[in-house]
Amino acid sequence: MNDLIQAAVLVENHVYDIISFQKMLDTFTDCNCYVQPVDLFVRDIDDNMGKYDTVLWYNINWNPPAPDGELQNYLDNKIGTTGQGIVFIHHALLNFQNLDVYTKICGLRQRGWLSEIKYTQNETVRQLIINHEHPITHSVPDFTIIDETYNIGEPEEPGNEILIATDNEKSMKKIAWTRQYGNSRVFAYASGHDNKAYANVNFRKIVHQALRWSACRI
Repeated sequence: MNDLIQAAVLVENHVYDIISFQKMLDTFTDCNCYVQPVDLFVRDIDDNMGKYDTVLWYNINWNPPAPDGELQNYLDNKIGTTGQGIVFIHHALLNFQNLDVYTKICGLRQRGWLSEIKYTQNETVRQLIINHEHPITHSVPDFTIIDETYNIGEPEEPGNEILIATDNEKSMKKIAWTRQYGNSRVFAYASGHDNKAYANVNFRKIVHQALRWSACRI
């Protein structure tokens, strides 16, 4: 096993602060983070896909995958079979609104339809740690960030363990959770729109510890 965690970071179809996001990833000194489009990741099956310890999703793919395409094949047959960790951050929770397999992976069924997604930018979001003993939230106090909120469904799928909640009225109330999908550890986190989140030391710590936990390093 490589001493450094090998992480694929998937982006696509959503504008984000590329430089600030990369600066955050660069602070994770025990991780090699390889940012790449989802489309290229799922086509890299023969060369590099199996080399990653964990996969961080930071994309939005509104449309369902092509039924016979590489992405659908990955979701149906590959993800959750290799032990690679799975981490969903912010807008990645909105992927594939009506795709059951994605619901089973991420643990959030009501992800909002394109015409019904309610989001509010620059909200004050108190992050209330529900489980201080979990490796992802260990030594993280309650904290507050300025972030974009989603008022969509709640993560009520069986198997979810809620780690963080918020009392912001414009947000879903349970904003971070873990679950198991196949033989992969899964972490989902609704926060993380831009550098107002990336630059927060506690947000960074949660994402970093999520990468480590999902890769079975803690």
